[in-house]
Amino acid sequence: MFGIACLIAVDIFQLFIPRVLKWAVDDLTVYKADRADLAVYALYIAATGILIGVFRYFWRWCLIGTSRRLEEGLRNRLFAHIQTLSASYFDGIKTGDLMAHATNDLQHVRMAMGMGLVALTDAVVLGAAAIGFMVYINLKLTLFVLIPMPLIVLGTRFFSKKMHRLYQKVQASFSNLTEVTREHFAGIRIVKAYNRQSAAAQKFTSASGDYVADNIRLVRITGSFFPMMLLFSNLSLAIVLFLGGRQTITATITPGDFVAFISYLGLLTWPMMAMGWVTNLIQRGGASLDRIDKILKTQPQIDEHPDAIALGRTAGRFLFENIAFAYHSDSRPVLTAINLAVEPGQTVGIVGPPGSGKSTLLGLIPRIYDISAGRILLDGIDIRKLTLKSLRSQVSFMPQEPFLFSGTILENITLNNTQVREDDLLQAVRAAVLYDTIRLFPDGYDTLVGEKGIILSGGQKQRIALARALLPASAVLVLDDPISQVDVETGAQIVRNVRDLSGGRTIFIVSHRLSAVCFADTIVVMDSGRIVESGSHAELMASGRYYAKTFHLQELEEAYHAD
Repeated sequence: MFGIACLIAVDIFQLFIPRVLKWAVDDLTVYKADRADLAVYALYIAATGILIGVFRYFWRWCLIGTSRRLEEGLRNRLFAHIQTLSASYFDGIKTGDLMAHATNDLQHVRMAMGMGLVALTDAVVLGAAAIGFMVYINLKLTLFVLIPMPLIVLGTRFFSKKMHRLYQKVQASFSNLTEVTREHFAGIRIVKAYNRQSAAAQKFTSASGDYVADNIRLVRITGSFFPMMLLFSNLSLAIVLFLGGRQTITATITPGDFVAFISYLGLLTWPMMAMGWVTNLIQRGGASLDRIDKILKTQPQIDEHPDAIALGRTAGRFLFENIAFAYHSDSRPVLTAINLAVEPGQTVGIVGPPGSGKSTLLGLIPRIYDISAGRILLDGIDIRKLTLKSLRSQVSFMPQEPFLFSGTILENITLNNTQVREDDLLQAVRAAVLYDTIRLFPDGYDTLVGEKGIILSGGQKQRIALARALLPASAVLVLDDPISQVDVETGAQIVRNVRDLSGGRTIFIVSHRLSAVCFADTIVVMDSGRIVESGSHAELMASGRYYAKTFHLQELEEAYHAD
């Protein structure tokens, strides 16, 4: 309200100056003004100009600054809310759509709240008052003067396109903000699985603050641009000089009224410019706010029970009771009648043909997705009754597709966790057979991996993701095909290292290489969303079914490549 009050005060003071000019010109015309009178008039104008400058500074600081702060707050709120949404939400929406909400829609809202409010206030207060004073001076002349005003509206729309070059620096910071946003939304499953929402929000807030700071500096440039537009928009002065000059000669209006009329015409120029786009600006801002509000009202499908329990250190005992899952309520089930008991410290190998539901089953453990029927018990407690943070802090999760952020190797392994001990880091890196690879890079751990790890091979990216999962001393380790992109020798070494962890952790491991799971206490064979075989390696080999046949084929293939 203070900003609006300052804006109205500026409008009122601007309306006062033409009246002072009228008094001075009329006195000069009839030779009534002396040096003292002129000094008083000059003092009036100077004092008014100072007041206009002061109040203009405050309304710009309040209104424009507030709109930028509202934009930042709404953006941070939107980003934080999107991080709470379930993985199924991101399955049904494009990242580009989210980027549009986080960028263009927020910009439209900010413009409507800032310049839209200013333009609307000026159009109503300054425009109406200026026209009223002009009508008071001479109605006929006012009607003629208003004829070219629509051309000012069209001209403003044209010249506004020329302002693009002034936004180069802002676009650079905006590009950085966009990349941070896109990257974290693309890696939302990793962020959620490792409870890194706070760290991601902190990085985003920093980029958002840089963007706002650049825009605040840009306000100074745009503040000098509009007076130039006013200079070029005074074409209607020609009509005033021609018609108003003749009326002054014929004494229809006084010379003071003539000068005041010209001054009011100058004040009217900005409201006329604003009317050309303020309506569209407010409408776009309202539509964008509705779209943002729709996201903010979206509730995560995976939520916490009101009496959710914060689980301490778990033993790692799992019980899957008649589990069923479908990605959508109206789609066919991906998993059906899954029953499995896992004791603490056991290793469970999960194999089967592509599309059999292996990765989906692993995603249910840290509640990346929620089951449709049945229940999963961890130490006898339904995981839906646990807080998400405490559940996911017990589970180290490596997805099938390794995702890397565009930072360094160290940042990708630790996820920017500065509390990681060097010994733990070294142990995880060695277990992932990554130590020698890192030593080959000139910058070692500080090597920048590029967007999505573009400079690395598929095997290197996979081993970095594996080291990330092995780093926390979590009671449960979930690995989805951890050796699919490495050679046989490296894969065998990784399997030996993972096997050394068995007994101390409950391990779930999916692999298309059956040699990677043959050491498991229990091996589950899945097909079409069901468990069709289960048992130890020896038991499954004796059955002669899918597992045994596939194992023999892979043995022959490995022997062939070895020869």
